Amino acid sequence: MPTPQLYTVTGMSCAHCEAAVREELDELSGIAEVQISASSGQLQIAPEEGASVPDDAVLAAVEEAGYTAVRAA
Repeated sequence: MPTPQLYTVTGMSCAHCEAAVREELDELSGIAEVQISASSGQLQIAPEEGASVPDDAVLAAVEEAGYTAVRAA
């Protein structure tokens, strides 16, 4: 299984925020699973086997939902 991609999202405060980000990420191809937490600000994406999900696409999707994100180290 591909390595999960970790991000820190700023500005989320509730389940509605999580849903907004998830909805935008659902439009991207190649994502097998999304885990997101408004309380911790953490976003984890598990790419599908053999798929690549570019960071810029993930960051743009988060921004489209109204939040900002950076790739976690």
